[in-house]
Amino acid sequence: MRMKQADFDGPEPGMRTGRIEALSDGVFAIAMTLLVLDLALPGAGETVGLREFLGGQVDRFFNYALSFLLLAVFWVRHHQQFHFIKRTDAGHLWINIFFLMFVALLPFSTSLLGDYPDEALAEAFFGGNILMLGLLLTLSWAYATRRYRLVDRGLDPRHIALPRERGMLTIIVAASAIAVAFVNPDISSYLYLLILVLQIALARRHRRPRGKPDSDSGAIDVPRSGAS
Repeated sequence: MRMKQADFDGPEPGMRTGRIEALSDGVFAIAMTLLVLDLALPGAGETVGLREFLGGQVDRFFNYALSFLLLAVFWVRHHQQFHFIKRTDAGHLWINIFFLMFVALLPFSTSLLGDYPDEALAEAFFGGNILMLGLLLTLSWAYATRRYRLVDRGLDPRHIALPRERGMLTIIVAASAIAVAFVNPDISSYLYLLILVLQIALARRHRRPRGKPDSDSGAIDVPRSGAS
């Protein structure tokens, strides 16, 4: 029996997003778990006091916490995007696959920071990893929302603008951290904390209602008649 074209293409053609969401959750979970492996106990035969050992692990604990929180930010943003993305296609799938490739690379990038703490190249490699994550997640959203390709046409423009601004913010911070790494590697990693702070600031700014009158000004708009 010959099937009609309408049996294949609905009013909004495209593939479902469930498979890429499931894959993303799995890759993020594995990457976030692997980060803890960089926190190794002393080797066999080593006699190191607990306080001395923990003191020597401070930088690794910071790198672990930083990378875990950055991955959490990317996961939350990815999850928020897919709340609005209703379907996917081959191009969008491949953008997300490359994004997940750099998610899986972050445990290695974090290990480099622990093994080569004073090396500018290690900091730059880590920064490049974050930069690619920001670029690909922003590209994924731009691809999905261009001409409402994969989202509903009634989507509020403010909901489209916020992920784009967050993506640009991440890219700028990561690029700045890479540049600072070749000047002072010791402070480069701390710049990524700006991503966490500025994400919150952007979200609050977009939640603020537009056109709301200033209730604190005390001014009352009284209609004026033509007679004095």
